[in-house]
Formats: sequence, structure tokens, C-alpha cells
Amino acid sequence: MLTTKIDIPAHLITDFDVYDPSLAVPTDVFQERVDALRKQGPILYSPHHGGHWVVTRYKEALQVLQDPETFSSFPNNLLNAAQGRFLPLELDPPEHSYYRQALQPLFSPKQMKALEPEIRGIITELIDQFADAGECEFISEFAHEVPTRIFLALMGWPLSDAPKFTEWTDITLQGIPGASEEVSAEARAKAAAEIYEYFGRVVAQVRSGEGNAEGLTAQIINTPLAVEGKPRQLTDEELCRMFFLLLVAGLHTVQGALAWGLLHLSRNLEQREAIIEDPTLIPSAVEEILRIETATSSGRRATRDIEIGDVTIKAGDQLLVVMTSANRDEDEFDDADKLQIERHPNRHIGFGAGPHRCLGSHLARLELRLALEEIHKRIPDYALVGDNPPVFHSSQVRGCAKLPITFTPSTR
Repeated sequence: MLTTKIDIPAHLITDFDVYDPSLAVPTDVFQERVDALRKQGPILYSPHHGGHWVVTRYKEALQVLQDPETFSSFPNNLLNAAQGRFLPLELDPPEHSYYRQALQPLFSPKQMKALEPEIRGIITELIDQFADAGECEFISEFAHEVPTRIFLALMGWPLSDAPKFTEWTDITLQGIPGASEEVSAEARAKAAAEIYEYFGRVVAQVRSGEGNAEGLTAQIINTPLAVEGKPRQLTDEELCRMFFLLLVAGLHTVQGALAWGLLHLSRNLEQREAIIEDPTLIPSAVEEILRIETATSSGRRATRDIEIGDVTIKAGDQLLVVMTSANRDEDEFDDADKLQIERHPNRHIGFGAGPHRCLGSHLARLELRLALEEIHKRIPDYALVGDNPPVFHSSQVRGCAKLPITFTPSTR
């Protein structure tokens, strides 16, 4: 749907649609497009999806993300806002903080330390399955499987359920490749319903005493939510919405970061060699990958009239913060479009900013660090396949659907 306000100056209007499939091919077209937008101005207006403002630069992005009173997080998504809120993403403070605190035990430093051996084990097991072949389809064989299995490990659920979650999440996020939009929409709804049914069974088993009563998932289910001093249990629907957000948010962002990591490091061989020779550079490299190819663009809604970036935003207006554009703002980052694995300082907003800053950022960093350590230990000379290029997709959570690579076969 195209909606252009009659009072928008012509120089602020842009035909930008973050969901446009043409922005995904070739590889760099999205970044080229948002680079042009950033040069056009910090706040622009797109007529797509009912009309919304597009925030392109770092200063203005921070202002929006750090002010939840003025810029509500609901709706966060330009599409499907009628399907209900993702919890706690689409709640504003103080209500948001109650739900966020309920999830905190999953991401505590103690929990991250305890999970590290299991995460490394998952990563090495996956690499073992293709290391001696000299080639693999990196997304389906590794980058998709890593966060899917780690989600199950985090929740304390059977890793044997990973194939089901792989199928469900593929369909939920991408539909049925080659099918009509109607068929894909039906398949997405069915897959999402099956995920919710799985979560519902877990909740029911814990509540009945049949499930694991000792794990962190059970702790979240059984611990009362302290809302304004009045404790109450989380409802089944609230729990399922929270678990669904954890699954989808952690999956697509890590999958994309792994793919972009290999893509950029295969283009910057000196920096890749530095990582191979000195793995202590990997945490810094992870931050740079998160900066240069931030996956998410966050939606916000203005709660009052306000001027930002010399543009007047009206109450009720929708905004889209394109964080990968903000993270390439030349006013904030020197040589912003270049990968620099030792960049310091690196104040990127790849995980957002303000009260909605990604709760799972420490887990994502851990996954990416361990994965890059093992990849550069086991298959360090990976290369893209010239006649079988990567396939990316564009949305509010950009990602990579296919990335064939070759490498010198490796043994354990």
C-alpha cells in the first residue's frame, strides 16, 4: 500500500521498501541503496506499507531508540501488526521491563558460561558432517542449524527436535519458495501454529508437573510476573509469544551474521589471515561484522509531535530505523563502508539501543565467536562458488538463504 502525505516536501520522499526483493540481489545492492538514502537525509518518507518515515543516520537512530516515551515499539513490524504483539519487544516501559526481567535467567553470565561447552560441541558436530567433503551449502548445513540447536539447548528441550524447528522456521520466515503468496501465507500460518502448539505442550507439561521442573524454562513458567507490585503468573499465550520471539529473533540474526562474516572475510584475505594467526582478534571481528551488516530495521510509532533531523514527525506516524545504515554513518565511523576487524572504538547499534536493546546479545556474541573460532581452525580457506552465488533476502530482518562454499577438506 502506497500512502504519501500531502504535506511532505518532495525532497524527503523516497521510493524505498525494505521488503523489496530486488534489494537482495546482487549482494551489495541493499547497502548501495541505503547509502544513497543516508546522503539524501537523516529522515526520509516512504509511501510504502501505509506510509512511514525512514531513519538513516546514527545520531537520529539513537534518539529514536533511546526515547521509548516518544517512540513506541508497537508496532515494531511494518507488516502483520494485527497478529498480536511480540513479547516483550512490542511493549513499552514500564510494562516491557516486567517481561524482560522474566526472561533474564536465560541470558545471565552464569548461564552463558555454562552453555559454552555445549555450544562449541554443537558447532564442531555440524562442521564434522561436511569438513571432509571440501564443500557445503553453508546456510542449511551450518548457519541455520547452529542457532536452531542452541535455542533448544538454551530452553533445555531435546536437540532431536531440531529438524522440526528447522522446517517450521524456514517456512515461517520464507514461505514456500516458488509458490504463490497465497500458498506461502497459508504455509506460514500453519508452521507458526505448529510452533505455538509445541510451546503450548511444554507449558502444559510443566504446569501439570509432568515436565522438567528444574530447568530455566520451568523457572520462567512458574515464577510470578511482578507487575507494579502485584505478582501474577504469565499466561500460556504470553509464554508462547515470548518463546516465539526468542526463537525467531535469535535464528535469523545469527544466521545472517555468520553468512556475512564469511562473505566479508573472503573479500578481505589479509584480515582473515590475521584472524587465523591470532584468534584473539575474533571478538573484535564479530563486532565489526555486526556493525557493517546489521540485520534488523526496527519499527517505532511516534506518540507525540516532535522535530527530529529538521523534520516534523506527527503523533501516530510510523518510523523505520534502518540500523545497518546508521552503522555505516560516516559522521560516526571512519571508512564506514570498510571492514576493519580491529576497529576501536566500535559503538555500533547492531543490537539496538535503549531499553529494547537485544536481550540475547551476549548469547549471539558467544555463538558467533565460537563459530568463527572453529571455522577458522577447521576450514580456514573457504571461498565462495563463482557460478553458484549466495542468495540473500530483504525484509526488516535481512538474511542469507543460500551460501555455497568450497574449502580444503579437513579432518577432525
